[in-house]
Amino acid sequence: MSDFLLELSENPQARKLIKTLGLPIPVPEPLPRAQGPYEERPFDGKSIVVRATPALAEVLAKTLGRGGANSYVVGEAIASFEKLGDAWGRAPVALDPANAGEDLQLDGAIVDATDVKSPADLRVLYDVLHPLMRKFRKASRFVVIGRLPETTDDAGEAAARMGLEGFVRSLGKEVGGNGSTANMVFVEEGAEARVAAVLRFLLSRRSAFVSGQPIRVTKLAKGSDDPVTRPLEGKVALVTGAARGIGEATAELLAAEGAHVVVLDRPADDGPASVVARNVGGSLLLVDITDPDAPETIAKTLLERHGGVDIVVHNAGVTRDKRLQNMKPELWDSAVDINLGAVVRITEKLLEKKALREGGRVICLSSVSGIAGNNGQTNYSASKAGIVGFVKTLAPKVADKGITVNAIAPGFIETRLTAAMPVFLREGARRLSSLGQGGRPEDVGQAITFLATPGAVGVTGGVLRVCGGALVGA
Repeated sequence: MSDFLLELSENPQARKLIKTLGLPIPVPEPLPRAQGPYEERPFDGKSIVVRATPALAEVLAKTLGRGGANSYVVGEAIASFEKLGDAWGRAPVALDPANAGEDLQLDGAIVDATDVKSPADLRVLYDVLHPLMRKFRKASRFVVIGRLPETTDDAGEAAARMGLEGFVRSLGKEVGGNGSTANMVFVEEGAEARVAAVLRFLLSRRSAFVSGQPIRVTKLAKGSDDPVTRPLEGKVALVTGAARGIGEATAELLAAEGAHVVVLDRPADDGPASVVARNVGGSLLLVDITDPDAPETIAKTLLERHGGVDIVVHNAGVTRDKRLQNMKPELWDSAVDINLGAVVRITEKLLEKKALREGGRVICLSSVSGIAGNNGQTNYSASKAGIVGFVKTLAPKVADKGITVNAIAPGFIETRLTAAMPVFLREGARRLSSLGQGGRPEDVGQAITFLATPGAVGVTGGVLRVCGGALVGA
């Protein structure tokens, strides 16, 4: 189902008329999205202002230089950027935010606030960004970097660190109207090098529908950096529920980065699943994941045909909506078993049989409903909240093998299921986010693909919302 307001916003004459007449119509900004596989220079020609501490200056300079950005550096970190700038053909420019030129236009900002020690230190956010806010173009990217709040015993310092996240969530709501996003990166001491891949995702068009989100980067899982392009070359990926929607989009994106994709769906979806497998050059596996023998069948097939699997995407899911007082037991059982029970059983069997290789990735689909709850979805919300507990508990148990385990929590995504919603409910759901529109299956697929790459080794045990900065949930 098309979004009338989004289509209207893409018409320059209509957009101008709405503004001229002052009509109270919230016209969302079309989101530029990435096309094609990962590129060497995702920020090519983009102007990004950066404030860096000594701990992260080199990482940020390399990431921006290699990515093709024009760096405008605030503070003393300019020396590190100048030392590394020539290697990438990008000379950095020193910038005083309070005295920036009138013609300066920016595409993004990185504020490294890992040196924040007290509430007063939060002023750095204001000092760097306040003078520049009118200089950012549409679809800009804002990233704040801080230390993990729980790693300090000083309550005041922990408060300041947590304050960074609140700032980011609010900033995302302020800038979302023009298609811009703001996100938070918490980095553990000693894991600074692992920030690079996270920034390449958050600063690029691949994160178009991710805003207001904290990402935690730690040393927990062992592993090393990845190639920037074709990062999944030679990997085997299993995607459940891949016949259509988010699963299909994910299969296409994983294949574009070099993975051989095993397209899994129920036998009843043989037709569309076969088409997806053929289109991505992958393999077809028809299994009902609720079958008691499904975990054994999946593990055996992956070992015999592919020698194991590197990436497991638990995408298959259902809704069985009824208010609790009207819900029949079979509706409860079906939702919980498909959305959660099968995920647990299949993952445990893959680990037991050593079908999931070292350095593997497990990515499970949760939902904003699992975080915030939803009327008429007690069964669905229970299952999707259960996914959060599953990834948080499993992640440290498999980290020594280099395996990461994460959840993706989509918000309102334009699929055949949301197209069937009553029109007023659908329109309301679309507008209840900072970006004022629904996401696309590819937005979720891009986040999954990022978490599947070797470079995302620092991200594990977390939940990444792909919700456009939804106004519900935490």
